[in-house]
Amino acid sequence: MSKILITGGAGFIGSNLCEYFLEKGNQVVCLDNFATGHRHNIEPFFSNPDFTLIEGDIRNLDICNEAVQGVDYVLHQAALGSVPRSINDPITSNEVNVSGFLNMLVASRDANVKRFIYAASSSTYGDSEALPKVEDKIGKPLSPYAITKYVNELYADIFSKTYGLETIGLRYFNVFGRRQDPNGAYAAVIPLFVKQFMNYESPVINGTGDFSRDFTYIENVVQMNEKAMRTTNNEAVNTVYNTAVGDRTTLNELVGYLKEFLTVLDPKIASVEIKHGPNRKGDIPHSLASIDKARTLLGYEPTHKIKEGLKEAVDWYWENLK
Repeated sequence: MSKILITGGAGFIGSNLCEYFLEKGNQVVCLDNFATGHRHNIEPFFSNPDFTLIEGDIRNLDICNEAVQGVDYVLHQAALGSVPRSINDPITSNEVNVSGFLNMLVASRDANVKRFIYAASSSTYGDSEALPKVEDKIGKPLSPYAITKYVNELYADIFSKTYGLETIGLRYFNVFGRRQDPNGAYAAVIPLFVKQFMNYESPVINGTGDFSRDFTYIENVVQMNEKAMRTTNNEAVNTVYNTAVGDRTTLNELVGYLKEFLTVLDPKIASVEIKHGPNRKGDIPHSLASIDKARTLLGYEPTHKIKEGLKEAVDWYWENLK
């Protein structure tokens, strides 16, 4: 099959990609510094002869050069996520998300990698109020994190035009699913709420709960990465795609679904109170993606809507957090 480098392969999305492409018979190289990823996410793969772990940082060009040797495709997931983290520490976010990204582009170019697929972000739409979000219409970024992810797109475009490196950016919309970390100061909302419900703690919704998001289950994200990697359509490369479902769910609806699914597993969760706090800096009110471009050029069709994905995610957390 193919030799695939997955940067950030010990993280939530990266480890799911490692698992999927190993199961498909590919050779997988995982590059991770374990700053936000976890060794336990990839331990099941250590016995697989097609899996290689390189422990290193994308801010080190030598490590990047080592990682891309003999690689056909790069799936670049390594980044420091979280809008609040970038607001608290914009310098480190920039070093990892911009300088590290540039290192990976240079290394991929020099190693004649066939295609470079990278995790872009819906945060690039910034203050644009248009719904649904269409790839060629963006606003001004609202956080340092959003700036870094937009710069990624600009660099990828330049490397495509200047050096002939094929690139595809996937603008992830609120991805969730198995292995997403519920712990830490910057935990994503779904695993955090699940953990709190399971501990009979009240989840705190930022604001009134009317803000809405296009929550995207991990299976849809894996599909998009594979479609981007395998496409032979010349029109489909050197561009960016929304990676989403094309539906939006309010935070109030989201918490209601989580409580519903968890109460089936533990009836005491039904009595857990839901609280509200202040809005979060850098948050946009509503996010909804158009997935027409991905459907047309990549043949993408999401397999999981919000409730289907949440049910699978809740079942996974129930088994793994108890």
